[in-house]
Amino acid sequence: MIDAPTRRVRAMRALRSVLLALLLLPLHALAAPPVREAPVRVFAAASLTDALNDVATHWQRLKHPAPSLAFSASSALAKQIEAGAPVDVFASADLQWMDYLDQRGRIDRASRVNLLGNTLVLIAPRGKRFTARMEPRFAIADAFAGKLCTGEPGVVPVGIYAQQSLEKLGWWSTLQGRIVGTDDVRTALAFVERGECGAAIVYATDARISGRVETVAAFPPAAHAPIVYPFALVTKARPEAQAFLRYLRSAEAAAIFRRHGFTVLKD
Repeated sequence: MIDAPTRRVRAMRALRSVLLALLLLPLHALAAPPVREAPVRVFAAASLTDALNDVATHWQRLKHPAPSLAFSASSALAKQIEAGAPVDVFASADLQWMDYLDQRGRIDRASRVNLLGNTLVLIAPRGKRFTARMEPRFAIADAFAGKLCTGEPGVVPVGIYAQQSLEKLGWWSTLQGRIVGTDDVRTALAFVERGECGAAIVYATDARISGRVETVAAFPPAAHAPIVYPFALVTKARPEAQAFLRYLRSAEAAAIFRRHGFTVLKD
């Protein structure tokens, strides 16, 4: 039978052995496994497709995972966010749809920033350019044949800006019956590229990416509300999204946006 002093000695020896083993373990074995950064989920207006894909490439060069980018009409994306789509960042092509989500408590208001601007232009298929003077007395309905494509008026941002401009110039009544409203600005651009519409109203940044269209003229800025792209974190956005939104406001990202033809409102 082992007496009490002997048991105490053995217990002390065992404890020293355990402590020694722990001290000899590599430090990394004791550390918790690193938490992997999750890809930032972004919903953005269709007109931002090329610019944000370029931004995403540079973001990855900074050792971040590729963001998950989804592009469509701001109206459609806002409705999906309202319905609970898992998103971290929303980039709208107008203030209206960002306001829509703000009023419903779906964005982090403190994170909201009006980041970019754009220009509204009238385009035609390449080789079928026509003359248009951006003034009320010009007979625009006689200037081209076929349909006029743009985003759905009153719904899609580019269509909202287009309707405002046509009404301001007094052209709405003569062209309304010829307007083809599309799901987003890139669809309107595609219709003109294929020659399915004789003209379209799109953003200057979209017109410049296609070699199959020509810009006829730019609409006067006073003809429509300012074209503003607000960006914001969606409510309950993951922590990684904050860093991505900061990067979108960086000098490097600003240079990318300018290269794609956008005006940077806040550097």
